[in-house]
Amino acid sequence: MVSPLDLADIQGNILFAYGKQGFPVGRLLLFNVSDAARGRDFVEAVRPMVTTALRWPSKVNPHHAASTTTVAKPAVALNIAFTFWGLVALKVSTRSLRGMPDEFIDGMYARAHILGDDVPTNCIDDWDPVWKLPRDGPAHRPHIMIALNAQITRTGAPVPELDAITEQLRQLCANSGRGVTLISGHRGAEPDYQALSAIMTTAADGTVRPQPTEHFGFADGISDPVFVGQYPHTKEAVAVVGNGKIMPDQSWQPLATGEFLLGHPDEAQEIAGLPMPLDFSRNGTFMACRKLHQNVVAFRRYLERTALDFAAIMEISPEEARDTLTAKMSGRWPDGVPLIAAGSFAEWQAFRQRRADAARANDQATLAAMDRALSEFMYRGDPAGARCPAAAHTRRVNPRDMLDPRFSSPDPKQWNGSVLNNRRRILRRGLPYGSVAPDAADDSGEHGIVMLVVCASLFRQFEFVTQQWLQYGLDSSVGNDTCPMLGNHGSEAKFVIPADPAGGKPPFICDRLPQFVQTRGGDYFFVPSMTALRMIGTGIIDPT
Repeated sequence: MVSPLDLADIQGNILFAYGKQGFPVGRLLLFNVSDAARGRDFVEAVRPMVTTALRWPSKVNPHHAASTTTVAKPAVALNIAFTFWGLVALKVSTRSLRGMPDEFIDGMYARAHILGDDVPTNCIDDWDPVWKLPRDGPAHRPHIMIALNAQITRTGAPVPELDAITEQLRQLCANSGRGVTLISGHRGAEPDYQALSAIMTTAADGTVRPQPTEHFGFADGISDPVFVGQYPHTKEAVAVVGNGKIMPDQSWQPLATGEFLLGHPDEAQEIAGLPMPLDFSRNGTFMACRKLHQNVVAFRRYLERTALDFAAIMEISPEEARDTLTAKMSGRWPDGVPLIAAGSFAEWQAFRQRRADAARANDQATLAAMDRALSEFMYRGDPAGARCPAAAHTRRVNPRDMLDPRFSSPDPKQWNGSVLNNRRRILRRGLPYGSVAPDAADDSGEHGIVMLVVCASLFRQFEFVTQQWLQYGLDSSVGNDTCPMLGNHGSEAKFVIPADPAGGKPPFICDRLPQFVQTRGGDYFFVPSMTALRMIGTGIIDPT
């Protein structure tokens, strides 16, 4: 039997993607601590405001089963995290600090060469001032990050509690006598915090509704991993299909809890080395905060230009060519339908028509099956990438069964599931920021997405995926070709769309890829449990 998670001890943004649960607007605030005692007072004042993983009533979200509800849904969810130097500034004990992993101690800025943030097209010199390490001492170094995620009104405006809590945090800083300061220096209209918001549309009745898309136009937040204890037991069997790990018998099981929460067994059936004491680590995790600027205009122009060549070679319309190019680069059509489920434009249109027909007929069984198709797929039937290129973004970041050492074996008894992929999975949180006009002339504005990546090991999970799978192509058998969406693109960057053996057409090479995404800042954070947060706030870490 698996012991249930202590939801009251776990911060809510670890288990839940708030954007999917009615919190489509957010803010990230960074604080610096110059006086340890005042800093601990600040943490203690914030602690009662932190949103835990305790579930609240929800008719649509499988995370929140009514039978396990113990709290009311907040108007604003608040969560807190610390950099290594923030823990130092708060005088966390040396015994605890020395157990922290090297990459967390270094911080993201110092590991730019590992993450690919040290090239002319993607350089740390372009980071927002708030994220740059100060050259005049530690006075402006980020120590604490507080994330606010808010519900909205019918007009799309955030609920008034968002401004109220922001002002409350400002007042706590003022009360600290400069012991804690809110760091300014975010690009955009609000230099005191990073504003976040889902892309909104207005319905016929005037109600503003958030959309599950990002600025390139893709449906986002599909196929996030599922781990043991994340969902109520009655919901796990459904949620895990396509989102867990693939077993040798081709069934789906949730990933080990220890891949995402410290102090629990991981996929190696081990409990990794942790900062001491155990109560300080257990139920905490690490988070990579990464602000990514999206060059939307460059993306649009490249697609329009390249689609003309692709259309001529494939003898299709420019519109079909543009949509197909977009899907081949991503691995999914813009609405989230995977290429494995619909490998051609015609198949995609047929998929959409079946969904529309099922919706009109209120055919819930067909709709459920089509929803499962968004996640329930593998790559064994497409070894050459004729449907979904091996270098496509989604196939790189989650290879599923593609790295099975016996991937090519025709004997199902020889298959080994997704064992090599299971230790590289990451939880993706965050929201878009800014907006892009349809007729924008360039990408000088503020628009992109802030990724909050949750994992137990920044090095083994986040950094490995970023360096080895996004910036190199060896595991995808595409040499040094980087990810067509998030990779660094030099003057000779390319993306190859393999030929369909049944199509009678040659492979197509998307050459001279411009830089579509640029890092604009970020850092590594420790997300403590509520127990550890109390230890930090009271200054009692190692009572022995």
